[in-house]
Amino acid sequence: MSALYLSSGLVLQHSTPGNNDFVSDTLSDANNQFDEQDEPALTESEAIHEPRLWKDKGWTARVMKNDDDEGWAVAMLKDGEPEPALVGPWTMGRDKKNPKPLDVNAFNTLVKTASEVIRRHEQQLYAQLNKSLMVSTDEADYKVLLKIIPDEDDPFAYLSAEDSAGEVVAQVKVSPNFKLNRQNALKWIENEFRRPE
Repeated sequence: MSALYLSSGLVLQHSTPGNNDFVSDTLSDANNQFDEQDEPALTESEAIHEPRLWKDKGWTARVMKNDDDEGWAVAMLKDGEPEPALVGPWTMGRDKKNPKPLDVNAFNTLVKTASEVIRRHEQQLYAQLNKSLMVSTDEADYKVLLKIIPDEDDPFAYLSAEDSAGEVVAQVKVSPNFKLNRQNALKWIENEFRRPE
């Protein structure tokens, strides 16, 4: 589980499969409490600013009881998403019993952090599904690309080549586990861009 340390002293954990029971239980609780997720984006007059619930800017922050360690947790849910982008421990209030109330500064920090986690996750996913390399032959230079389409039932990939002007000169459908390396790219080009066996 990756932990994010914020300037406000909060520690947030990105919710990923295989996290410990605390995050799994908290995610489950958060999902049960986020029944409003299908609602349209709130207007300024519909925003909610409560000590344990803050809805604004397309995000919902909810402070929840964590029964496992008698502490508190906060979940950040982006509008329209089925699961929170972030779940993490929340600061105890001055009475050492109740959670610290949400406020505009804490909410803005949570939104910024959750947005950054989503952005990094999207960049990582894009990098996993899109690969490219440059290949030079006696005739021309090519940029060879592999784009994986992660279909649940029938995943596949497109292998394509662009010339130095960026024009696509060939594209074939290949297995999603096609290994894009210099040797395979050259072999494909030398075989006149026929679909690899």
